[in-house]
Amino acid sequence: MNRKFAISTVVVFVVWMALDIFVHGVLLYGDYASIPNVMRPPADAQAKMPWMALAYVFMAVAFTWIYLKGREDKPWLPQGIRYGVAVALLSVIPTSLIYHVVTQVPLALALKQIVLGFIVIVIVAIVLAWMNR
Repeated sequence: MNRKFAISTVVVFVVWMALDIFVHGVLLYGDYASIPNVMRPPADAQAKMPWMALAYVFMAVAFTWIYLKGREDKPWLPQGIRYGVAVALLSVIPTSLIYHVVTQVPLALALKQIVLGFIVIVIVAIVLAWMNR
């Protein structure tokens, strides 16, 4: 691991976790509150936040590693957008649809998760591409 990889990973971790906390803790909070039989109570979820942070560490490492190994000598912005779209197609969209099928997450909420998650991942990918231009 070199310095560029480490710094990129830390920035991806911070930006991704902050954006997801905003999306899920603010924008979708009311949607989650409407399905208490599916979601953990806030206090219980807060007690488990170290596990959430660990998940974001793994995501940030993999996200950065794959990008840095696959980036090309092309303009950084379209490359970042393309990478974010690819990751969202591989992760956010199928995961949200699967949660809708196997849990009681309503389709409307799953669609909101897809749209907002897609935007978050593309933003994170653009930040990563910008840092490594």
